[in-house]
Parts: sequence; C-alpha cells; structure tokens
Amino acid sequence: MRDSRTWSKDDIGDLRGQTVVVTGASTGIGLETARCLAVHGARVVLACRDPDRGQGAARQITAVYRRADVCAEVLDLADLASVHRFADRVLQRHAGIDILVNNAGIAGGPHRRTADGFEAHFGTNHLGHFALTGLLLPAMRTRPGARVVTLTSSVAAQGRIDFADLNSERQYRFVAAYARSKLANLMFAIELDRRAKEAALPLASIAANPGIVKTGLLRSKRDRWGRRSRPAEMAVAAIQRLFGQPPGDGCLAPLYAATAPGLRGGEYIAPGGQGHKRGAPAPARPPLRALDPGAARRLWEISADLTGVSYPGSRSTPPITAAAPGDVDVIPGT
Repeated sequence: MRDSRTWSKDDIGDLRGQTVVVTGASTGIGLETARCLAVHGARVVLACRDPDRGQGAARQITAVYRRADVCAEVLDLADLASVHRFADRVLQRHAGIDILVNNAGIAGGPHRRTADGFEAHFGTNHLGHFALTGLLLPAMRTRPGARVVTLTSSVAAQGRIDFADLNSERQYRFVAAYARSKLANLMFAIELDRRAKEAALPLASIAANPGIVKTGLLRSKRDRWGRRSRPAEMAVAAIQRLFGQPPGDGCLAPLYAATAPGLRGGEYIAPGGQGHKRGAPAPARPPLRALDPGAARRLWEISADLTGVSYPGSRSTPPITAAAPGDVDVIPGT
C-alpha cells in the first residue's frame, strides 16, 4: 500500500463497475466525495434530503464530467420511514453496492427531535446511518471487498454516551449533542467491523475524520431553528472559516478510506497534520473512549432496538418497532 502521507486523489484506481452510495451528497464533503468517485468511473447514488438540491448536484457533476454515471435519490435520515423507502429503491435498482459513505450530518440549533422522536443530532447522524447501513447490507454482502465508510470528527474525543439520556432531555447543549453523535458514529464503525469479521462477512468498515472543513453545516437556519445562531454556534462556525480547509481537501480522508488498497477494516483515517486538522490522510489512533467494547456493544443493541433494524449475519437483537414519543418537534433531516 502506498505511503498515505503522499496519497492524493490521483491515486484512486479505476472504479468502473462499482456502485457507490454517498449520503449528504448535495453539498460540501459529500458532493466532493461523490464527484471524485464518479470521475474515476463509479456509478454513484447521491442520497440527499432535498430532491431539487440532489438533482442540482447531479447536474454539477455531469457538467464537469459528461460521462459520469450519477443519480439522485431522496433520503431523509431524520425519518426512518424515508430511510426504509430509500433502501428499498436502491435494492431494487442496483444489483449490489461496493461502497457506502455515511457522510451526512447536522449540527447546531435548539433541542429538536426527529420524526421518530429522537434528539436531532443522535437520531440523524447516528441512528439514521445505523438503520441505512443495516438495510443496505444485503446488497453489500454480494460484493466481496465492499466498504462502509462512516464520517466522524475530532470532537468525538469530547463526546460522552450517556445511556440514561441519549435524547438530551435532562440537559441540552448543541456541542455536547454533536460530539455524542460523532462518538457514536466512530463506535459504530469500529463495532460494525468487529461484527463483520466475527460473522465472516466480506465487508470492511472504516471510520474517516475529514479534519476542520469549511462547510455550511452550521449556517443559521431561522426557518428551521426559529432563532439566530447562539454564541457557541457562531464560535464553531468562525473556527471553520478561519482554520478550515475547503471541501475538496476535506474529502481526502473518506476517499482514502473508500478506495485505498490494503485497508482491512477497523481503521480510523484522519488528516496527518497536527491535531488531525488538515493534511494527507493517514491511519490514526481513535480516541480512547471510542475503544470501549462493552459500551460499543450496548450502543449497538440500543440502536437496533430504537430503529427496529437488525443486521443479517451479525449477532444483534431481533428487530422491534421503534416507538415514537408523542408531542415532539419534527425537524427536516439532512
């Protein structure tokens, strides 16, 4: 395997014949990841909440690379019914999936709930992707060497999985809620790989940290939030503007995780620069709190219960119907 310290997009091989799903592909890291994979020959499904923005992203890609094989599909990760509909369409239209990039995410805003009653960050960033991956797993099992790439963040090191308050009902701070969701993403990626190896599934699960990236993740959405950005949100957005790299560089870690030969699964790929803020992608050591196997197993079982999604070929609990609390604030997904 080539030294990752010198790895670039030019090192991506020929992806013709491979099918890729990228969530949150209408903008930012997701769009750049999808564009690059399409340019290298992959058939790319752009999974986007907004159908118009999804179609616009597809046009952007084909405008640059006319032979690109891309299509946009509606996916709202904050609504498990939408996740099921998306998975059904993909399974019907594509014989197999070689790469799934769990990229989409939300950040900021007041305490909100998803359509199924979960705290917005945890429900969208983690539970939505947990359900999606499980539902698409049959299509990946038919493709030896398939990969699931789940994006996390350096802020995962500050996260804490409070199993008694996963919905942040006792106390809500957006930074803590976001960090929890990113820690859950990382723990999911590691636990998925462990379970895949235990079940002898031909699948590699890899976590990717893009570093600090200039994205629109924290743009104030008055129509959704009902208020202006708070100081903490503005501070994080300022850090992104001042120190962030463009999405075209932020996509390097997920691209490396998705395509670099020699990865066996279970790796954590992050920018190789100081503090994993920027730089060429390289394998790194995950935060210690992401390596607790007992907590990872507990998170997995709770996620299976909450979403009603079990993983074929893995030792997880039987699926049950996720109960949605009444009188909740419903938010759009990502």
